[in-house]
Amino acid sequence: MKLRTWLRPGMFVKRWIVLLALGVVTTSLGLAMGLAWIYRNYDFPQRVSGFVQAVTLQFIPHPYRELLMVTLGSLMTVVGFWQLSRSLLAPFLDQRADRRGLAEIIHAHRFGPEAPEFRVVAIGGGTGLSTLLRGLKAHNVAITAIVTTGDDGGSSGRLRQDFNIPPPGDIRNCLVALADAEPLMSDLFQYRFPEVGSSLDGHSFGNLFIAAMTQITGSFERAVAESSRVLAVRGQVMPSTLENITVCAEFSDGRIVRGESAIAQARGRIQRVFLDPERPAAYEPALLAILSADLIVLGPGSLFTSVIPNLLVEGVVQAIRLSSALKVFVCNVTTQRGETDGFRAIDHLEALHRHAGGCLVDCLLVNQNLEPTHRLAASGVTGVSLDGLDRVKDSVMVILRDVINPEQPWRHDPSKLADALLELARAAKRGELPLGRGRTVQPARGDYSTSFPVGIGQRE
Repeated sequence: MKLRTWLRPGMFVKRWIVLLALGVVTTSLGLAMGLAWIYRNYDFPQRVSGFVQAVTLQFIPHPYRELLMVTLGSLMTVVGFWQLSRSLLAPFLDQRADRRGLAEIIHAHRFGPEAPEFRVVAIGGGTGLSTLLRGLKAHNVAITAIVTTGDDGGSSGRLRQDFNIPPPGDIRNCLVALADAEPLMSDLFQYRFPEVGSSLDGHSFGNLFIAAMTQITGSFERAVAESSRVLAVRGQVMPSTLENITVCAEFSDGRIVRGESAIAQARGRIQRVFLDPERPAAYEPALLAILSADLIVLGPGSLFTSVIPNLLVEGVVQAIRLSSALKVFVCNVTTQRGETDGFRAIDHLEALHRHAGGCLVDCLLVNQNLEPTHRLAASGVTGVSLDGLDRVKDSVMVILRDVINPEQPWRHDPSKLADALLELARAAKRGELPLGRGRTVQPARGDYSTSFPVGIGQRE
């Protein structure tokens, strides 16, 4: 509970608290005057006079006697009023999906919803994007997730082929990440039918729900909107394109591999990725969200199959360039087998800019805590190296932060990542980040940024 929220003029709370206090004081004065009259005009029997003197604190001198009574009375009044209010309101507050406090609820009722601090657009797909969204959801920001639609494996791939709809899997993950619904509803959307030899084997209930909603509403985008209502989603989730696209990759040995799931299994160094059809039309609300954003985040997620495919949609790169938002690329904390084996942070950034046709972002956010990733060496996955980042010091501001999840060192920590990104957005809003190219970084707070050449190539 924020005290300044309660004290804001127009909340219609302070006046009733004052009236309640005056009522208690007036009643107490009346009782005190009555008791004083009885004490002065009534002779108590000898056997109870000692008790009366103890109850009236005759053994404590003035004015400490009065001060003690006022303190105890005030304390009991406040505690009693607070506990009574909690007991009466708890059944109603517990049923609210957003879990807001009473002060926030009253504030929103009196003045309308609080304006978000930032409009954040997150572009990507897979578990990396949903991880970011879980962290952002805890802050007062307007969130729009723009998701790739190139998935062709598992339940999403089967529904895509059978019903000619965009793959719903990544959309579903983002909806659940932003959901304020009861946990049981989120678990239901993520439920996957076991392999028992039926036609439902491997299907996710959430994917089936979105597919069914598409048939009922007649459009995939409306199905996503209705699913958002069911899950009480805090934000918006939308595809980058509604066209039926296939992600294709050209490897350094000349091979061309079609399909997101096949790319991850092909092994080899990816030279470039492209879409079929080559320049699909963008989903217009996604472009509008990008143009009106205060912060645009690319990643985290599979570099070549989740992040970059969004940039190959017609108009997306142009909208990002035209937007006045702070643009941040979040580098993965580890390499990904079959896709970014041996990649350093600089390799991730160069691949992104190569597909975007030039420099696209203002900042590169890189995890600097590589210690937890050492446990993954046996699986062929390594922490993303910081070597070579000085090559981009004149074009991109590099931010080194501990954003790793120590329990799952192949993923970002949602809270750490969201905090780091919003600190950058606030610094940019205050004019403390040089968004022009080729300028030296002079951070106002040494805890959110690292300027060159400090920290480059070092492991902590």
